[in-house]
Amino acid sequence: MPDVHLDEDTADRLDRLRVDEESYDEIVTELINIYETEERTLFRGGSP
Repeated sequence: MPDVHLDEDTADRLDRLRVDEESYDEIVTELINIYETEERTLFRGGSP
């Protein structure tokens, strides 16, 4: 897995989103899942 370096502002924003001491991996995975779900919903909603 590649190393990802976050600037201080991004790390602070992730810290505010974390619940029950989630790891950064867990919160990023959750955010990606939300994004993908919303993308599928928008795609299906725009189909005839």
